[in-house]
Amino acid sequence: MAGPTVQHARGGTGMRSEHRPVEPPPSSTLPPRVTTRSPSPSTPPPIATTVEEVAGTARSRFEMELERARARTAERPMDAAPEAPVEAPVEPAPPPARDPSRPAVGTVISLPPRIKITERGPMGGRPAPGPQPVNPIRGRFAQQQQRGGPRGPGGRPGPGNDFGRKKLPLGKKGKQTTITTPAEHKRVIRIEDSITVADLARGMGIKSPEVLKKLWGMGMTGVNINAAIDFDTAQLLSAEFGYEVQNVAFKEEDVFAQKVDEAETLSPRAPVVTVMGHVDHGKTTLLDSIRKARVAAGEAGGITQHVAAYKVAAPGHGEIVFLDTPGHEAFTEMRARGAQATDIVVLVVAANDGVMPQTVEALSHAKDAKVTIIVAVNKIDTPDAAPDRVRQQLADKGLIPEEWGGDTIYVNVSALRGENIDKLLEAIAVSAEVLELKANAEKPASGLVIEARLDRNRGPMATILIQEGTLRTGDTLVAGRVFGKVRAMLDDRGNPLEEAGPSTPIEVLGLDGVPEAGDLVNAAEDDKVAKQVVEHRRQTHRKRELASTTRVSLEGMMERNSVGAIKELKIVLKADVQGSAEALKASLIKQSTDKVRVVVIAAGVGGITESDVNLAKAGGAIIVGFHVRPAGKSSKLAEQEDVEIRLYDIIYDAIDEVKAAMAGLLAPIKREVPIGQLQVRDTFSIPKMGMVAGCMVTSGKVNRKAHLRIIRDAVQVYEGKVGSLRRFKDDVSEVTNGYECGVMVAGYNDLKTGDVIEAYEVIEEAAQL
Repeated sequence: MAGPTVQHARGGTGMRSEHRPVEPPPSSTLPPRVTTRSPSPSTPPPIATTVEEVAGTARSRFEMELERARARTAERPMDAAPEAPVEAPVEPAPPPARDPSRPAVGTVISLPPRIKITERGPMGGRPAPGPQPVNPIRGRFAQQQQRGGPRGPGGRPGPGNDFGRKKLPLGKKGKQTTITTPAEHKRVIRIEDSITVADLARGMGIKSPEVLKKLWGMGMTGVNINAAIDFDTAQLLSAEFGYEVQNVAFKEEDVFAQKVDEAETLSPRAPVVTVMGHVDHGKTTLLDSIRKARVAAGEAGGITQHVAAYKVAAPGHGEIVFLDTPGHEAFTEMRARGAQATDIVVLVVAANDGVMPQTVEALSHAKDAKVTIIVAVNKIDTPDAAPDRVRQQLADKGLIPEEWGGDTIYVNVSALRGENIDKLLEAIAVSAEVLELKANAEKPASGLVIEARLDRNRGPMATILIQEGTLRTGDTLVAGRVFGKVRAMLDDRGNPLEEAGPSTPIEVLGLDGVPEAGDLVNAAEDDKVAKQVVEHRRQTHRKRELASTTRVSLEGMMERNSVGAIKELKIVLKADVQGSAEALKASLIKQSTDKVRVVVIAAGVGGITESDVNLAKAGGAIIVGFHVRPAGKSSKLAEQEDVEIRLYDIIYDAIDEVKAAMAGLLAPIKREVPIGQLQVRDTFSIPKMGMVAGCMVTSGKVNRKAHLRIIRDAVQVYEGKVGSLRRFKDDVSEVTNGYECGVMVAGYNDLKTGDVIEAYEVIEEAAQL
């Protein structure tokens, strides 16, 4: 290594200029000097054999050169000032003599090593010789993991390892995790009627298996974490963990709460009387005599097919509300609704017909409703009337007349002539007085939907019987799953009303849809409450429909598409009122058999619209209209789309034609009818034509369209049709018994003498349900 460089400069006179000695920078502390004597210049240095000797020799030479440089610096004169350079040419100074102890230029200088070389231990460096592990730990933190790093040996947690954790400042200790109990107001879980076990566990902040074990311990072993439990079970289960469950589900009872009325708030009301009985026993005619109107004349076929409500002022007996129910077997639901909404039932029985099936059914509805029953024996003016037989038949059903020691009032009447109508009204008034019928007229109105329909001009209209309270124009009304503001109210004669009290039948306009017959009616405080109630009812109805919908499976599809699958007659039903649509739908579905099934894909109220036609086309159905007609362009659209529309006014006709349509879906029945028998007397082979058999018709006849069955030795050998039938040389259409003919069997030329030919026809008959 070279020592400090000494520079020389020449002045203009050729004399060497002197500089002040410069102090060298302080050097760092050197390691202790090696105590070996440096060899003389004339003696060649010994050759170093080890790394230590080479390092010591190099350090000695560096120190010697440093001492020489310091000595040369000290010999320079320091007083002579530097002179200005002269432009005269300067001769270059001769190069200084090279120190023989310094290495020559271009030679390689050996420097001391700066890296400490140590022997590697067994835990570091390359693996020791021998078998290696299957999955050796490698990577940046391999040694730390082998020592038991942040997660211990092999990645497992180890004690005292804080690798990757946030280190706290010195003098601070980490906080321990404390298990806290939620406050009492936070240990409340709100549910709606039911909740799954998983949601309940999540709400309590407890693992689902622990909650499930507790539930199993309570005896419910067949549930899993996805099972829904009711409010009572959830309350018991949450109490085991110190939690409380509250039911926040919407309850209609809270909105339309029925409070017990005080005695001083009650006032007498008119009795509600339902007229029931068998079809064509004179129920509507009896009401005509009471109302002095002619309602029955306006009914199709003289049969009542709606529930009608009337309020009649009976002289000397006050006001009486009458409900007229249809007697046809299809209107069972209507009769049941009439019995539920009434106080007194007038059971009309014809004196000439006696007790009939719908009479017994009406009696059953009245008994289920636990109402007072009055029997009106009608048609006593007919020649074959037998009122005592009617009493005997009804006594067997439990209605014992008062004159026989029972408690049932019997009145013989003639609705057509108006006989004993006053006695019937008197019996109704006495029964109502015994019942002491009272209601509170000051509370919000509540009642029942008797009938509902869709008017073409006025929109949805509902016939409502107000049972309690008073309904006024402008009130918000909730009827089933529809609601609206009462725009107008009409009585049974069409007169407008401003308010309607208890036991008043009215027609209401203003609802946003057609309610179902039998729905409960309540007056709401405002539109917000009404919307909340209706939305809750609609969601409940939707959930019920989704729950009842059957799953579509592959087996079910294969069964429907199989050859022997049940045929389906699809119907889109439209009626004038909701009750008729409901009754007719039930009657049509009841017509289903093992071979044909009736499916009503839609049932509504109002005229037949274009949307009904499109629905019928999409579903491959026919449209059945009951007391309605096509509206707008629906009739023309039905012709274009090939959709059949059937219109009816009487329920009998609708049911009969639907039965005929069901039978038409079935394949016709083919039946064989024998028509004659022939015997082969001789055979003739005609070129280019085939075999011709000369036959004698032994019985019956044979014609050109007959099917033939060839019998040989009492065994059938062929079955085919007539190819040609001739009598002598003429083609004939038929040969009767006792005549000879020539017969050629189509496709068969192996006829032999003595064969018997049976002729028969195949007749197709309509299938029966």
